[in-house]
Amino acid sequence: MRVQSFENVKNQIGYCGIWCGSCVVGNGALRNLTKGYERIVKAYDLEGWALRDFDFREFMKGIASIQAMPLCRGCGKGGGRTDCEMRECASGKGISDCSECDAPKVCRSIHVLKHMRTGALGAGLSVKTKKGDRRKLIRKWTGEVKAKWPSRVLFSQDR
Repeated sequence: MRVQSFENVKNQIGYCGIWCGSCVVGNGALRNLTKGYERIVKAYDLEGWALRDFDFREFMKGIASIQAMPLCRGCGKGGGRTDCEMRECASGKGISDCSECDAPKVCRSIHVLKHMRTGALGAGLSVKTKKGDRRKLIRKWTGEVKAKWPSRVLFSQDR
């Protein structure tokens, strides 16, 4: 079975312009990486190799905590911030995302939007910042994310 979390978010661009398919919390990459990491740590019995000042049990609790995090469904499917200014504004204007807005210079949420986009770009996420064909952009970004994750963590079998 393919990882369904990526399939769930791959066609979503949030109201802020962030492509959900590039987010490790929504696309399943973080969960898959920690599952694989846990298997390796256990298989190699790394607890016996850990330095004395390293709290291995707390580390494994952290790994389990990351795996238990709920996957983000994407704001197009009810995920994301419930009080999102961009969702409210874009929905009210009948546009798909902020890059489609005709009045960005008078945006009341421009500081929040810039902060989110800057953080997303800094984390390596893809962000739509100007008008354009969403499907074409998502195809381009999907190719980029496949190249970015050469281990195919997004497209591997979930074990």
